[in-house]
Amino acid sequence: MSNPLHICVAFHSGFGHTAQLADAVAAGARSMGANVQLIPVETLTDEQWHALDTADAIIFGSATYMGNIAAAFQAFAEKTGRRCVEGTWRDKVAAGFTNSGAKAGDKQSTLISLAVFAAQHHMHWVNLGLPPGWNSSAGTEADLNRLGFWMGAGAATNVDAGPDQVHPSDVETCRHLGARVALVTAQLHAGRKVTEAA
Repeated sequence: MSNPLHICVAFHSGFGHTAQLADAVAAGARSMGANVQLIPVETLTDEQWHALDTADAIIFGSATYMGNIAAAFQAFAEKTGRRCVEGTWRDKVAAGFTNSGAKAGDKQSTLISLAVFAAQHHMHWVNLGLPPGWNSSAGTEADLNRLGFWMGAGAATNVDAGPDQVHPSDVETCRHLGARVALVTAQLHAGRKVTEAA
């Protein structure tokens, strides 16, 4: 990319597992030439708010607790009310990822919450863009998207496992998501240049 995109990964991680996934998302976006900033939402500074406001894309991440986003992420979301009304994040690209202990764990509810949050800000949601893995006799848990999500990246980590034990397939799936968001954002910017010049 001639002009590197600025992408923020805004996330909450209670036990370190979602932070591992955030690192993978960031690595994927960086592999496409984007400048990426990791932002833990529970400790936001004025500088980090500015980074979110000026980003080309924001990728949201939260652990799934009790079938939905974590309370700390919800608190962050509620602090964006003025930005929502003023359209500060309008037409930015958005995507999401989540982790839970259970293989299913109602992660889809979390991804839907993240997508609705983005929609309220009039952002453009990017799906995972992968077929489901591990869904045939030829598949394995090493497949990308091994848990079969479409709206975003879903990961499952045993509750007694450390952050370094996040499943490698889930890490690579999140890396894919970051790269995909960077690509889609670049495509959107290129399209805007064409339409503005017309």
